[in-house]
Amino acid sequence: MTRTRIHNLSISLDGFATGEGQALDAPFGHAGHRLHEWMIATRFGAPIVGRTGGTAGVDNAFAQQHEPGIGAEIMGAGKFGPPGWQDDADWRGWWGPNPPFHTPTFVLTHRPRSPIEMAGGTTFHFLDASPAEALDVAREAAAGQDVRIGGGPTVARDFLAAGLVDHVHLVQVPIVLGRGVRLWDGLEALEAGYDVEAVSTPSGVTHVTFTRS
Repeated sequence: MTRTRIHNLSISLDGFATGEGQALDAPFGHAGHRLHEWMIATRFGAPIVGRTGGTAGVDNAFAQQHEPGIGAEIMGAGKFGPPGWQDDADWRGWWGPNPPFHTPTFVLTHRPRSPIEMAGGTTFHFLDASPAEALDVAREAAAGQDVRIGGGPTVARDFLAAGLVDHVHLVQVPIVLGRGVRLWDGLEALEAGYDVEAVSTPSGVTHVTFTRS
């Protein structure tokens, strides 16, 4: 059965999953890479920023679960590009000619455009759809594999609020951002529908997993 999963979603101590002021030169706004330093330090994350090596401990083990069994991804407009990308007909995402998804990837936007086929098996499709409608489309494209909700936090929150997520891997990072986009707003008692486990690691982060009961 196709599951809906969220992986490697990092939040600050005050609940923000991205900073304020997203721009072309600041994909996570004023947060920079602070939410993701734990992942960049791992073998999984180092290549994302052009590094080699990286740690092979518990953080890496969690980070690597992002990939296996995924047949499609859903992301928000803010993950695909900076504010205003819809006005740039040549914008093809942050990731260059070979994005790291390697599956059909569905971008939620109120201004859809024609699909963009990229190297490595990624094709971006642009949908103006509700979470449930988008998930139906992504499940069909996933061909029996799982669907990843790739973020950002607004999209993750919308899918959680709609009760559409089977597994969440959240990473609590010991920083305070003060402003940005919060994950938890409107999700009171979310934990009641999940089995929750937490693992803290020497990097200072805590991995919290929510698996539907």
